[in-house]
Amino acid sequence: MAPGLYSVQILAIALLLVSTTSASDPGLNRADSFGYVDPNGPAKWGSLSPKFTECSKGKHQAPVDIVKDEVVHKKSLKPLIRDYSPVNATMINNGFNIEIKFEGHVGVLVANGKNFTLMQAHWHTPSEHRINGVQFPGEMHLVHRAADGNLSVVSVLYQYGAPDSFLTKIKRSLDELGKEQCAEHEESHIPLGIIDTKHMRRKSRKYYRYVGSFTTPPCTENILWNILGKVRSISKEQIQALKAPLISSCKDNSRPIQPLNGRKIELYDELARTTN
Repeated sequence: MAPGLYSVQILAIALLLVSTTSASDPGLNRADSFGYVDPNGPAKWGSLSPKFTECSKGKHQAPVDIVKDEVVHKKSLKPLIRDYSPVNATMINNGFNIEIKFEGHVGVLVANGKNFTLMQAHWHTPSEHRINGVQFPGEMHLVHRAADGNLSVVSVLYQYGAPDSFLTKIKRSLDELGKEQCAEHEESHIPLGIIDTKHMRRKSRKYYRYVGSFTTPPCTENILWNILGKVRSISKEQIQALKAPLISSCKDNSRPIQPLNGRKIELYDELARTTN
């Protein structure tokens, strides 16, 4: 889902205080005219609105392909600390993704010595990030914001297998969301009550890091990305449940990979440290 800040990013962060919707402009909703197929697909995002120009002109965009042989083993990187607590939450169908919005203080991510508060989680199917060119069935983005307005996203990749335990817990609400019929400009909200976030904070002994952008318009840059090395499992039925409520042009809501333009992807690997 990072990322001084210029006016567009300041606006995006200000909107985040009101409504955090995705690893994108937090003010986006169904009324915004973008999708994942022509004529409003990713290749056209930069020309759809003056606010979206960074989607085509930005040099530090996301997602990217993680080529393992080209990553930099960074010994100075620290383990990701994620301390989340049970909290009240709402499930939202934004039209272009399914989001879990957390209410109150759910907890923090500690990255680069800075605390980032968890704001929301959402999914992309298929995955946006790839590893050695391989695209996965799904990807979850956990979006965090620091007190200074900077943003960081933790990315979890999914491969087909056993059902994901967190999605299993919210299955009834997700199915209910899929049954609702809303106009293109409307959002659907379903209260989840208090949800246990322990499945979101599972420890990973490996992660990849780079500085990129939001993966939906306005593609704001300076987002600190952390892609967990452990790939989790998800069922085909759960992937379909995540797609079902979305508008037709966003069923496959994955932005194509973006060029690195000289950026390096760093790797933290706890096991490699203990064997060296």
